[in-house]
Amino acid sequence: MFIVFLRFSANKAKAPDFIQGHKAWIQQGIKEGLFLIVGSLQPDQGGCIIANNIEKEALESRISEDPFVTENIVKAEVFEVTPSMTIENLQFLMAA
Repeated sequence: MFIVFLRFSANKAKAPDFIQGHKAWIQQGIKEGLFLIVGSLQPDQGGCIIANNIEKEALESRISEDPFVTENIVKAEVFEVTPSMTIENLQFLMAA
């Protein structure tokens, strides 16, 4: 499992020009079952994705296709997490 932080860069002002492509990129990751949770970093610092069922190299490659990344609107940081405990509803994460 991975936590991806997408922190705004100095090019944040360009975000409105690329938001539709960024949202489509997110929707594709959700549709494929790779992105479990997507949300905003507060206050207005960027975004966060919890990803699963993907290898780190494949995730990094996918992140490089995000329009916000290609246009240097955000800088991506990927952290790998090995879950050791969870609530019953999230037990599927333990097997990943």
